[in-house]
Amino acid sequence: MGRQALISVSDKTGVVEFGRALAERGWTLLSTGGTFAALQEAGVPVTAVSDVTGFPEMLDGRVKTLHPAIHGGILARREDGHLSELAAQGFSTIDLVCVNLYPFRETVARGAPFAEVIENIDIGGPAMIRSAAKNHAGVLVLVDPADYALALQDEISPAERRRLAAKAYRHTSEYDAAITAYLEGNSDELPTRLPPELTLNLSKVAEVRYGENPHQPGAIYRWGSAHGPVMDARVVAGKPMSFNNYADADAAWALCMELAQQEEGMVCVAVKHGNPCGVARAEGVRAAWELARDADTLSVFGGVVAVSGRVDLNAAQAMRGTFLEVLIAPDVTPEAVEWFAAKKPDLRVLIAGKAEAVSVLDLRPLAGGFAVQERDTRPWDDLCPEVVTKRQPRDEEWNDLRFAWATVKHARSNAVVLARGGVSVGLGAGAVSRIWAAERAVANAGERAHGASLASEAFFPFDDVVRLAAGAGVTAILQPGGAKRDPEVVAAANELGLSMVFTGSRHFRH
Repeated sequence: MGRQALISVSDKTGVVEFGRALAERGWTLLSTGGTFAALQEAGVPVTAVSDVTGFPEMLDGRVKTLHPAIHGGILARREDGHLSELAAQGFSTIDLVCVNLYPFRETVARGAPFAEVIENIDIGGPAMIRSAAKNHAGVLVLVDPADYALALQDEISPAERRRLAAKAYRHTSEYDAAITAYLEGNSDELPTRLPPELTLNLSKVAEVRYGENPHQPGAIYRWGSAHGPVMDARVVAGKPMSFNNYADADAAWALCMELAQQEEGMVCVAVKHGNPCGVARAEGVRAAWELARDADTLSVFGGVVAVSGRVDLNAAQAMRGTFLEVLIAPDVTPEAVEWFAAKKPDLRVLIAGKAEAVSVLDLRPLAGGFAVQERDTRPWDDLCPEVVTKRQPRDEEWNDLRFAWATVKHARSNAVVLARGGVSVGLGAGAVSRIWAAERAVANAGERAHGASLASEAFFPFDDVVRLAAGAGVTAILQPGGAKRDPEVVAAANELGLSMVFTGSRHFRH
């Protein structure tokens, strides 16, 4: 018998054309299920695997290819001993395996019930792929329609065969990782969300020209089946996104959505180099943008902006005089898109959806590995704020303290935020000293510090920040508490007539 190819694919892109081309070159085609039906319907000569094994498909299709006639034909080394054993059993070699797997990840992504997800765990497919990849010296293994044309060449080098084998093992590895992640996520018996072994099932979703700097290659990858509002956003105007654009847009959108859940109104967040530099809440998108812009007109230049509502032409035109890298919103009107394309052609305009299936894990690279933690998603409503001073915060101060607490959570430590009337009037972030962060926030605020509320993502080891804030006109402070000198810090606040609230929770961000 001549060369045999076994074709059984879930993704049928180009499979009929590929099968026909193989048949025209003298290959005998073996197939199962839907692939067999597709080839037969298209008039491509094909043999059912059950005719080769002598057994029908059974157990609702769970068993089709798990048979020595199939795996012997794939695994046999092309040498006398193995070939003689095959011949003695009446089996023939299988020289090409074209398989891709049941749509497990797609089934999970559409929210299918558990039983249906389990039925989409492929067994025979991975077994055939791994068998063919092991024996790649004699068997060509294909898991990607993009490689079909290669299989039609007269000669395929050992290096290409090895590359396809590696690709096949990556395919099954990622598949197993997706199954593992799903089962761990649906288990009530797991002792921890940080397992002893963590597999990063990543697939490239976007090319970027380079990473943080031109000498660093970079790309964007999806973790398993997770969706990200920025990673999956639709770019409706402007240039392709850069590595840094993705990072800053993700930071801006996260804070924007957190604040949008607190109260009514529109939110605008401007981010520069991973830190918020202007944050505001107002009745409309344009007003929120103008307040956020004016919070720090110097830093917002070249920044990334996220808004919580639809951007219309009026709001778009308000951005005329400010250079921005990215604007991300839940919706942008066609008139606004057209205006941006004509007036700000370099601005990337993104429409983002709601995040679904976002990983709870946060990874930080180390030399040789990662530091892994759960994401800091603790909401305000999970706190039990304690007023530790004689003076209680007024209602408007409570609003600003909550606003500032959400903002400081998204700033790099050490971080201090001043807010007044739903606007970040001063922000100091990424400082190696808390007093330096506070000094930067106060200097940034200037006269706007009068009547402002202050939030710090970590406690005060001394009363210096309290005295600095009071001297600038701040009237209320929110901080975790828990320092050895808390009594001295509270005493200073009482002495200066400030309100102080302890959250009992901190928001370090490095």
